[in-house]
Amino acid sequence: MSARRLPEPLSHVPWRVLSLIVAIGLFGQVVLYSAAGGSLRPWAWSQGIRFFVLLAGAIALSRVPERMWKAAALPTYGVILLALIAVEALGEVSGGSRRWLDLGFIRLQPSEFMKPAIVLACARFYDILPPSEIRRFGAIWPAALLIGLPAAFVMLQPDLGTGLMICMGGVTVMFLSGIPARLFVGGALGMMVAVPLAFTFLLHDYQRNRILIFLNPESDPLGTGYHISQSKIAIGSGGIWGKGFLQGTQSHLDYLPEGHTDFVFATMAEEWGLVGGCLLILAFLLVIRWGIEVGQRAEGRFARLTAAGLATTIFFYVAINLMMVMGLAPVVGIPLPLVSFGSSAQMTVLLCLGILMSIDRQTRKKSGF
Repeated sequence: MSARRLPEPLSHVPWRVLSLIVAIGLFGQVVLYSAAGGSLRPWAWSQGIRFFVLLAGAIALSRVPERMWKAAALPTYGVILLALIAVEALGEVSGGSRRWLDLGFIRLQPSEFMKPAIVLACARFYDILPPSEIRRFGAIWPAALLIGLPAAFVMLQPDLGTGLMICMGGVTVMFLSGIPARLFVGGALGMMVAVPLAFTFLLHDYQRNRILIFLNPESDPLGTGYHISQSKIAIGSGGIWGKGFLQGTQSHLDYLPEGHTDFVFATMAEEWGLVGGCLLILAFLLVIRWGIEVGQRAEGRFARLTAAGLATTIFFYVAINLMMVMGLAPVVGIPLPLVSFGSSAQMTVLLCLGILMSIDRQTRKKSGF
């Protein structure tokens, strides 16, 4: 049945992309089923329920008009920033980190909501800013403040990975808005000067150890470097075709820590091999490419910047996790979205996809498709 024969609420839904997202989510549940030794519990069953509930929410968000995202961008940012401040004062400590607000009926991690919120806020700022001001200093410092405040509070939790994600999402929107490249070069040089100081005075001991282990994993193979070493072994042992479903040894024999969360790609690669890993990466790239195309087709500065920023946020999720499990980046606690067990990344990515579908729907309606 063609899109034109479908009822109006369904005619502007990107069914091909949704099918791809469902395929990634279902494959993630298959991997979690295997990681649990061939059992739906404790991970695959709850992950599947959350996935379809959040997917339904993303489809519902696709019905929200673009003007409402524009109107809510800065107020939403402000509310989430206040929630981050509340985390510092009232947040629940778990695993040595203070990242959650316990509201009784639900535990919230405000830093996750800030990942899409920073994109919306920066896009709204540059939508308001007159084009003639884009090459002036007034186009930089407000956006830098929008990015820096939440990133600083998240770093205090401490959560280096999420802080970096917030910074990268906001800086991407700044770059795409037309800020002169020379200013980014100057900022990069400033970062080079600031990195040694941050490493010495701002990072916690375990964060410094992660960076040092990334540079030389063999220096502590049974301690801090154990995760990376076992991840590499699991990925390498899978070969081209993998050992087969439910046949992985590194994860089933508990050699691979966090094989159902941050290092789920290593669990998958051991059983599905290079072929399975490449197909999964290809599926993510197709979703990200669709998001970028939504931005290219969108009418209006806010919609274009928001779509491109959200698509690159999903890209950063995937790229950082893959680099992390392959030993190409320090371990910063970024999961593989829709595959790793847990609700935070799943919720954030489906929220991003819901907003992207909303922009895509608006564009299609205006174009008459």
